[in-house]
Amino acid sequence: MDRFDHSPETALTWHRDGKGAALATVIETWGSAPRRAGSQLAVSGDGQIEGSVSGGCVEGAVIFEAADAIADGKHRVLEFGVSDDDAFAVGLACGGTIRVLVEPVGGTLSEDTLAALVDARAKRAALAYAVDLETGQGALTSDGDELASRMRMDRSGVAEDGRTFYAVHNPPLRLILVGAVHIAQALVPMARIAGYDPVLIDPRAAFGSEERFPGERILSDWPDDGIAALGLDPRTALVLLTHDPKIDDPALEAALKADPGTAPFYIGALGSTRTHAKRITRLTEQGLTEEQLSRIHAPIGLDIGAADPSEIAVSILAEMTAVLRGKAA
Repeated sequence: MDRFDHSPETALTWHRDGKGAALATVIETWGSAPRRAGSQLAVSGDGQIEGSVSGGCVEGAVIFEAADAIADGKHRVLEFGVSDDDAFAVGLACGGTIRVLVEPVGGTLSEDTLAALVDARAKRAALAYAVDLETGQGALTSDGDELASRMRMDRSGVAEDGRTFYAVHNPPLRLILVGAVHIAQALVPMARIAGYDPVLIDPRAAFGSEERFPGERILSDWPDDGIAALGLDPRTALVLLTHDPKIDDPALEAALKADPGTAPFYIGALGSTRTHAKRITRLTEQGLTEEQLSRIHAPIGLDIGAADPSEIAVSILAEMTAVLRGKAA
């Protein structure tokens, strides 16, 4: 699923408004395609659309087929060959083949299933929609070894059986930054490009100001209160940048004591090896276990020889990505 895609919500609304709706999903594509597997396009019975399945290469044909699907209530799997000329027109070097699943809401895609998916997305619950491409029967699921790998990698696609398609619906990634310092000024825009929704927490008004972070969400709370208000989950990264134990330590305690089902996937803290050793001593005295403390990435970031705030931000984002994708050492 592409981050911040609201096609399922839109399709459900159109269906409930009596317009009729279909949901088109990319199930397979070629390497340089503009939209990856799992990308979606909602089509209403009166021709409205939201989302995209190809960046313009095959949208018209998909919309036409969606109208037929709404009329007969049956799903269909479409296959299109995109020529090099058509691909070039949307900024790609070459063409290829794309397969698209079209499901009419209230037909093979039941309203109840789509409503449950929309509800889960609103609650930031990670799950997948598994559909049999032959029968069109689908259900929500979160079980299975193959699915676990797909969820970790945000990778929708056709299963090894060649018949089941998994549409991964992970919550949008979120970054909670404790400490509105220079590194945060570089990290926030980088994180946005990488698909994160950043939130800053800093009780020091001089640091967490609109002038320093225009347009960003800033909480002027103490970090433990801010984290309690925001909540944690496995699609959240927590980065601590203040160097001040009074600010960093309460945030670390809140994150490290979280239940496994709500713990952030990444916890990183700024500071030298010596600073981190003192941090470990303090937190041990607060009753945290060795296993809990081992989850802290410190000194923060991959060792790339970073020498200024922007390079440190790059190293942090790289380490976050490695942990998220299961590639961390």
